Amino acid sequence: MADEKKLNNDFTGDDDIITLTTADGEEIDFIEIAGIALKSGFYAILQPVELLDGMEDDEALVFRVKHGNNGEDKFEIELDDEIIDAVFDEYNRLLDQADSDN
Repeated sequence: MADEKKLNNDFTGDDDIITLTTADGEEIDFIEIAGIALKSGFYAILQPVELLDGMEDDEALVFRVKHGNNGEDKFEIELDDEIIDAVFDEYNRLLDQADSDN
């Protein structure tokens, strides 16, 4: 899948589970890896608890987070490769910054 990226295996954050429902009603649990703010919006890097077809255990998906009318966040899979790359670049930059601060 074009929207999967490899994760830095050194990530050691708290695991938050987010359950998303597909268009056909299937519920999929994800671990929230990170939230990333860019000029183009706010994004979440999510990794499925159970691997999806074609995914490896060190891959994750990028979702654009939007606020729904009922106050809940809506997660929409990001398909734009440039945005996906920018999200992971920022994620890796933040990890490097955290490592250098320690």
